[in-house]
Amino acid sequence: MNILLKRILERLVRTGNLKVTGPKGSTVTFGDGSGEPVHMHIKTTHAERAISFDPMLAVPEAYMDGELDILEGGVLGVMRIAFQNMGSGGIDATWSKAIEGLRHAFRRLQQINTAARARRNVQRHYDLSGDLYKLFLDEDMQYSCAYFEQPDMTLDEAQVAKKRHIAAKLRLKPGQTVLDIGSGWGGLGLYLAKAFDVDVQGVTLSTEQHGVATDRAHAAGLQDRVHFDLKDYRALNERFDRIVSVGMFEHVGVNHYRTFFDKSATLLKPDGVMLLHTIGRSGVPWATSAFIRKYIFPGGYVPALSEVMPAIEKSGLVVTDIEMLRLHYAETLKHWGMRFAANRDKAKAIYDERFCRMWEFYLAASEAAFRWQDLVIFQIQLARKNDTLPITRDYMAKCEKALEMRDMGHQEPAPAAATRRKKVE
Repeated sequence: MNILLKRILERLVRTGNLKVTGPKGSTVTFGDGSGEPVHMHIKTTHAERAISFDPMLAVPEAYMDGELDILEGGVLGVMRIAFQNMGSGGIDATWSKAIEGLRHAFRRLQQINTAARARRNVQRHYDLSGDLYKLFLDEDMQYSCAYFEQPDMTLDEAQVAKKRHIAAKLRLKPGQTVLDIGSGWGGLGLYLAKAFDVDVQGVTLSTEQHGVATDRAHAAGLQDRVHFDLKDYRALNERFDRIVSVGMFEHVGVNHYRTFFDKSATLLKPDGVMLLHTIGRSGVPWATSAFIRKYIFPGGYVPALSEVMPAIEKSGLVVTDIEMLRLHYAETLKHWGMRFAANRDKAKAIYDERFCRMWEFYLAASEAAFRWQDLVIFQIQLARKNDTLPITRDYMAKCEKALEMRDMGHQEPAPAAATRRKKVE
């Protein structure tokens, strides 16, 4: 092991049990020996040198390229030791912090997400084979944070609970119109239409997701009430009773927050309600992970609440409720990681070994960031007027309970939907 890397790891790893075998076969142990052991094997001098200068990018790249193997503890273990030691006065306060600080300073240049660039960025990730996502997502293809009301919930149960949690905050009524910005594979829009008898328009920039969502609407017999368009939300001109956006805001980019909320305000009717569900930071603004930005979500950015609120305030929208979901995404990613591991051979048949190693690192590093760093989920409820919604949150819990009964088959159908049908008849 070269002297520079050895000194860096000595300064960084104060707690934990990390073994590193270098390209010449020597093994050095770092930390105080506590916790689950982790053993990395750096196989090439090229990888060793790159890790010395930029570990947060070079470690995942070396792992993807097969120049680094994790013999014990897995990617999650490596990231646990790294994140738990950061901020303890070691490398995080010096070299690594300087590199990440530069990335933060240039984040606006990396997030100029014009309509054309946003489309390209989306295609890089969401237009991957739908067969890949089926290997690790739930049955409804929810590619966003689930809601674990109970710790022993299955992934499918927690994703249904997430849809209930979001629906309750929208306070839907039969016959209303709903805009779903970043509608994914269509699961949320279809759920809302069936549960509340509303009309849903979803927009996405992913050709793959658009095709699947449209097919699902037809298969469910909801094509007259649920439409999915391959369109940028900035191109819309209609007005809607409700707007929901789940897992899309991370791709907007800090330069475009004002545009996002200004446009949302113009698309929302005077008595409308909006629910934004997005990854955020509980801490201060910081840079997107270099690995995530380069290989997973180009143009992506996870904001601190202090970066989001000024744009909301200037748009004229009223913040009516904010909830932070902590650790829910860590649990979601844990389920995704286990499912991907169980289907790894199928994923390799679709792509290749390098892709599988990249995806493994992405899922495990993301789980680690939600467990041991400052990543959370923001659910921000917005309205055009201060008196649109009740002044207590009781209505949310009541709606969730009614939806839970419906989802369990104890109610047929939701009362709101039945009311609308009687009026039509």
